Amino acid sequence: MSRKRMHLAAHFPGVNNTTVWADPESKSQIEFSSFEHLARTAERGLFDFFFLAEGLRLREHKGRIHDLDVVGRPESITVLSALAGVTEHLGLAATVNTTFNEPFELARRFATLDHLSGGRAAWNVVTSSDAFTGENFRRGGFLDRADLPHSRLRSSGGTPITRAAEFLEVARELWGSWTPDRAPRPFAHRGRHFDIAGEFTVPRSPQGNPVVIQAGDSDEGREFAASAADVVFARHSSLEEGRAFYADVKRRLAKYGRTPDDLKIMPGIGVVLGDTAAEAQEKAAEIRRQQTSPQTALLTLEQIWGVDLSSYDPDGPLPDIDPVVDPALTHGRTRRGDTVAIAEKWAALSREKGLSIRQTVIEAGGRQLFIGTPEAVATELDEFVQREAADGFVLVPHLTPGGLDEFVDGVVPLLQERGAFRTAYRGSTLRSHLGLPEPVWKG
Repeated sequence: MSRKRMHLAAHFPGVNNTTVWADPESKSQIEFSSFEHLARTAERGLFDFFFLAEGLRLREHKGRIHDLDVVGRPESITVLSALAGVTEHLGLAATVNTTFNEPFELARRFATLDHLSGGRAAWNVVTSSDAFTGENFRRGGFLDRADLPHSRLRSSGGTPITRAAEFLEVARELWGSWTPDRAPRPFAHRGRHFDIAGEFTVPRSPQGNPVVIQAGDSDEGREFAASAADVVFARHSSLEEGRAFYADVKRRLAKYGRTPDDLKIMPGIGVVLGDTAAEAQEKAAEIRRQQTSPQTALLTLEQIWGVDLSSYDPDGPLPDIDPVVDPALTHGRTRRGDTVAIAEKWAALSREKGLSIRQTVIEAGGRQLFIGTPEAVATELDEFVQREAADGFVLVPHLTPGGLDEFVDGVVPLLQERGAFRTAYRGSTLRSHLGLPEPVWKG
């Protein structure tokens, strides 16, 4: 049985407490040089794509701008269009919200990026139910949770449909509306959320359809990914958890006429390297401490408990009070899910290990880390792929913009030596990097 080759992507850090901004090597999250450095490093490492998140409003906590985050986030497609001019092979993935955009305009922007880059565009499809963010837009509102991609809403025809799903359906209709000989054809879509007709202004782009990325761990989110996505940006905390997620999502593909290779599962991870295992563990512990300051620890716990905890000592025990069921202290941040269940889990962890607030947040609140020597990390990453816990990984470095340098120089060559990663780009488009099928022409 041949060895499976992994896929790799780079996430540009810039929000939350992932980035250690106090490090002297940390640079701007706004200046183009930072984006260029990370993108060039990812391309030097033969990564599949470069991934940008989205921020439509500055986050607030307890009514104030949350300055423990980075204040300021540029628009993703603009940045990626500039990066198209300084890279040749690297895929360019933008997170863009379906709630506050329209299909025609967004399809036009992604088709343009795909042309500019020679077929390297990708779209991370997200939605928002956040009225706080909605205040920045003319619509002034937000979607009911029933219309989010992790919820099911049945139309009169009995088909599961959401605004996001219909938005993506319309975008694909627009991208495919030109004929193979580059002639426009009229389009018309009549649906629950969109009623549009006309002619699309951009010829069919090199990929036909830009690659579609989706993140979501709920049952409905997994179904949406199986039906419509090319890549899933996942979050696992262990090999076994990853294997269970992988098997569940892949088994859903057949009902949509898709094969397991048609959807790539790529969890977001952090990597900490050292010359020895002990050095790597010590370095990782220090990074975690830097990522989780006393103020950040309290803020994180407030987001779970839903109440002001400023009177508590971050180096003391967790609060002996019940969490609020629907916390509203923080605005502009993705909900963590069932906060009551999370609070119970964290409290149990704190009691079991005798952890303080800060220690609990450090242990329970971070993303998965691969820690060790380059050889050990390469072995562990390869094991995840060979044992079908992932098809690859989205690396989220703790430094901007040099956080990938060690990995590309130290781990990638070891992955290549064992046949676990490519030694050259074999095609020109992101679809070819990911081994995805080409879209089928219709009409």
